[in-house]
Amino acid sequence: MEPEIQTSFYGRFRHFLDIIDPRTLFVTERRLREAVQLLEDYKHGTLRPGVTNEQLWGAQKIKQAILHPDTNEKIFMPFRMSGYIPFGTPIVVGLLLPNQTLASTVFWQWLNQSHNACVNYANRNATKPSPASKFIQGYLGAVISAVSIAVGLNVLVQKANKFTPATRLLVQRFVPFPAVASANICNVVLMRYGELEEGIDVLDADGNLVGSSKIAARHALLETALTRVVLPMPILVLPPIVMSMLEKTALLQARPRLLLPVQSLVCLAAFGLALPLAISLFPQMSEIETSQLEPEIARATSSRTVVYNKGL
Repeated sequence: MEPEIQTSFYGRFRHFLDIIDPRTLFVTERRLREAVQLLEDYKHGTLRPGVTNEQLWGAQKIKQAILHPDTNEKIFMPFRMSGYIPFGTPIVVGLLLPNQTLASTVFWQWLNQSHNACVNYANRNATKPSPASKFIQGYLGAVISAVSIAVGLNVLVQKANKFTPATRLLVQRFVPFPAVASANICNVVLMRYGELEEGIDVLDADGNLVGSSKIAARHALLETALTRVVLPMPILVLPPIVMSMLEKTALLQARPRLLLPVQSLVCLAAFGLALPLAISLFPQMSEIETSQLEPEIARATSSRTVVYNKGL
C-alpha cells in the first residue's frame, strides 16, 4: 500500500487528487464500512482471496477522503477537502463579483472565512482535544481580520484619486487576493492555536507515540499557512485576468447574461487547479529530525526522524 510519507511533489499531487475527488462525497455509509474493513483485513493479513490491488486502492481512497486520520471519525461533507471545490466555488464567484458594495464585501468575506475556518478546524491535527470555546475564539478572530482587511483595501482603492474609473474597477477585482491570503494566515493560526499551546503528537517509523511537540506544531501551522497563501493565487488572480479579456468578446458583449455562468466556470477551473497544487506543497504526514525538536523528544526515541500529521 501507499507509504504514509509522500516524498515527491508528483506523488503528493496524485495522492491529493484522490483526496479531493468530489465523487467520494456520494459514498454510502455501507460502502465506507466495507472499505475500512477491507483495509483492516489487509493490515492483519486476513484478506479474503480474490481481492485486487485496485480494490485496495479504492478502499484507501474512500477512507482517506472521508475519515480524519487522527480520530477516524467522518468529516462533515462541506468541510472535507473533497467538498472544498464544490462548496467553495460559489463563494469565490461572489468574492470576484464586480462593483462590490460595502455590504456585499463584508458578506462574501464573512462567508468565505466561515467556510475556511470550518475546513481548517475539521482537517486540523486532532491528537489533542480542543474545546468549543477555542473554536469560537478562533472563528471570531479569523472573520473579523478577513472583513477588516478586505474593507480596508476597498476603502483605500475608492479613495485613490489617481485611478481612472476603469483602472479602479480592475484594481478592485484584485483586492480579494491580498485580503483573502492575509486573512487565511490569521484563520489557520487562530483556528489551530491550541496546537501551539499543547503541542502535537509525533510518531516513530513504526507508528509508536514518541511524545508531544510544540516545535512540530509550529512547523505544521507554518506549512499549512503557506498552502493557504498559495491556494488563493490562481483562484483570485487568474479569473479577473481571464474575465477582463472575455468581457471584450463579441459573444459576451451581445449576451451579458452569460457573464455570471462564464465567470463561474472560470472560477471552478481555477479552483480545481489550485487546490491539489497548494496542498501538495507539503506531505500531510510530515517528517522532521528529532534533533530539531525538544530534548525530551530526542531522548525518548532512537529514531533519527519522527513524523506528525500536519493537517490539511
